[in-house]
Amino acid sequence: MRAPHFKKWFARLPALNLPQRLQTLAALHPAAGLDQAIALIGQIGATRRRCPSCACERYYRHGQANGLQRYRCRACGRTYNDLSGTPLARLRLREKWLDYLGTVIDSTSVRAAAKKVRVHRNTAFRWRHRFLKGPEQDQPQRLGGIAEADEMFMLESQKGARKLDRPARRRGGRAGKRGISRELDCILVARDRSGQTVDAVVGRGALTAAQLERHLLPRLERQVLLVSDAHAAYRSFARKHGIAHEAVNLRAGVRVRRGLAGAIHVQNVNAYHQRFRQWLSRFRGVASRYLPNYLGWRRALDGGRITTAEQLLRIAIGVIHSER
Repeated sequence: MRAPHFKKWFARLPALNLPQRLQTLAALHPAAGLDQAIALIGQIGATRRRCPSCACERYYRHGQANGLQRYRCRACGRTYNDLSGTPLARLRLREKWLDYLGTVIDSTSVRAAAKKVRVHRNTAFRWRHRFLKGPEQDQPQRLGGIAEADEMFMLESQKGARKLDRPARRRGGRAGKRGISRELDCILVARDRSGQTVDAVVGRGALTAAQLERHLLPRLERQVLLVSDAHAAYRSFARKHGIAHEAVNLRAGVRVRRGLAGAIHVQNVNAYHQRFRQWLSRFRGVASRYLPNYLGWRRALDGGRITTAEQLLRIAIGVIHSER
């Protein structure tokens, strides 16, 4: 629109009635959302832009496509944009991304989010797990001070699978064996007293020292004090790697005791388990293969660490823009 025509149109806006104003805002909202998303994508990419094929940081501009600036790598000659190499590459409807991420912040169900953003429920589901790849990998480098560790168990689920490797059971069913068995997913959670959290789905069945070595050892500082229950795997793991370790015997009714470094308990991590279970229940069952994404989602929301759609988009784009 030419400037004189725009000024004439803009001057007549106060004459619009309420339905007309709402209709105008609804028509402008997608364009405003697209401009905001593209500006944010460019801002995020400018801080860590590199070729997703060879990780070279030397590039030059190479035209535009679908509203995004493209770049050509000076080393390998390949072209890319700021979404190449991320889970968001080739996702469409960018004008709705920030609105959808608002539903993620609010922990909205797939169908409710699809209805609010006006996309198909399959699109909402696919977006959920594309956007959650970043938070799933966004874990603290190290836990320090006093770090509590404990495992929780959830019934293995093949929800959504076309073929099952076991007999089907009713939703909300129970394991066929009593106690801890291979029918349960083992989720390890460790938190230090500052609130930093690391978690992982380590396998099925009882926790082992080998799983602790693989998932917990790289996340512990050398001077950390590891606090756990009386599970033998923690004791064996700590002894093998020279980690200071204290245990509380929950079966004997000992929940808190005094130590040289402070209060010895696992109530911090157990409270996190409870918050996670209560939050997860709103989704009416989660497939085991998607559990890591939900762990990252809950970790991002816990304690108000991420409160805006813009923050979540930064994590979704920024963590994985690296060499393949």
